[in-house]
Amino acid sequence: MIKRSALRVRKRSALCAAAGPALLAIAVTACAAGCAAIAADTGATKPVGSGRTGPGSRAHAPAPAAVTVRHFVLPDGHRMTSARFGGAVRFVLHCGSLDPGPPCQGQAAGPALSPAERRLVIGAFNGGFKLSAHVGGYEQAGAVISPLVPGRASLVIYRSGAASIGIWGHGVPQPGKPVYSVRQNLVLLVRAGRPTPAAGRGWGSWGGTITGAAGTARSALGENVRGQLIYVASMSATPGDLAAALVRAGAATGMELDINAEWVQLAYARRAGGPLRKGITGQVRPASQYVRGWTRDFIAVLAQWPPSPAPGVRAVP
Repeated sequence: MIKRSALRVRKRSALCAAAGPALLAIAVTACAAGCAAIAADTGATKPVGSGRTGPGSRAHAPAPAAVTVRHFVLPDGHRMTSARFGGAVRFVLHCGSLDPGPPCQGQAAGPALSPAERRLVIGAFNGGFKLSAHVGGYEQAGAVISPLVPGRASLVIYRSGAASIGIWGHGVPQPGKPVYSVRQNLVLLVRAGRPTPAAGRGWGSWGGTITGAAGTARSALGENVRGQLIYVASMSATPGDLAAALVRAGAATGMELDINAEWVQLAYARRAGGPLRKGITGQVRPASQYVRGWTRDFIAVLAQWPPSPAPGVRAVP
């Protein structure tokens, strides 16, 4: 029996505790009306919710897919954006047309969202540095495009569609979970809920900037203790800012993704399959970039099930 579900959109504003700026939060909840048959696009074998499970945990229906977008200002004045993905979501690593490029030809998850994904997408964001930078390996759909490097910060996507972040060979991959895709990039920015010593070192070790200065567009990805992924970004930030933003957003572990304005981009939808919106304050790239196709790798965030055909919408204070 198919239940009609509701899509809730919440907007709330609060004061930033550190600097007193306005804090905008948009919570998007996409509810389900049946199981989606998109295994060919994602490699997932069955619907699962995000987060970790352990011995003795009870099986229950996962919460609806949700993305919460917040805009805030750090004490040093840099404007940051965070997007937390929770509920019944799955993650898909996509090849870029130029990077990884030809070695990735034939992959189901190519340079653009597929029609099946387009109906379920609630978010998408940029991947890491070009593979020619040699700061980590790349595996997609079981095919190793660039050898994985022990000790590197790694986004690991499992065959179920769930994902985790950690040091390759020391915490990830999680035992008993078949690996489907891996995106490595540099070393950890955040570990055990604190910025790593590396986060406070010279910014040059975190990638060359087009501006030649520490402050440039940067992005990062973290994981909280509930197993939810958190993307943070800014059009002008230092590596230390990224680490501080990840910790503020609740990340226990985090890694840097791509940098510089041409490649830092977040798109999100207020309902699964809805119009994509630019997520980062001052973002250069259009929200439609991942629909039209992109030259670099990116990660799509999909609702586990399609939304109901006529969901209700109401504001929640």
